[in-house]
Amino acid sequence: MVEGPQKIDEFISEAEVFYLATVDGDKPKNRPLGFHLLKDDKIYFGVGNQKDVYKQLSVNPNVEVVAVVGTDFLRYYGKAVFEETYEFADSIVAGNEFLQGIYNDETGFKLAIFHLEEATAEIRNITGEIMESYNF
Repeated sequence: MVEGPQKIDEFISEAEVFYLATVDGDKPKNRPLGFHLLKDDKIYFGVGNQKDVYKQLSVNPNVEVVAVVGTDFLRYYGKAVFEETYEFADSIVAGNEFLQGIYNDETGFKLAIFHLEEATAEIRNITGEIMESYNF
């Protein structure tokens, strides 16, 4: 039986594109993302350290990830906690040609990796009924 982080990772993978919601001052901001990685029972996400989303998460780490598969949707929300070093991110970039074109010495951009803590994940159907719920 698949539990918690594995179930959430599978749902996001099936959705392919998911959405990350942050707060910019007093306004909501939402953007599509595609990168996620399950490792050691944590789901990691990555954003460029040059982007507004990174700045927003640094000021206010409250975040929500939303993914849709058919008529079911995932809400995964909590506090973004960034890795303290870029070693993990550098290993991810090294294995991905597309990311290497963005995050390199020439651009100076770095991929910032984070996971959620104090988090809740809910898989709901179109009526809003919670089908599964997990706390991390």
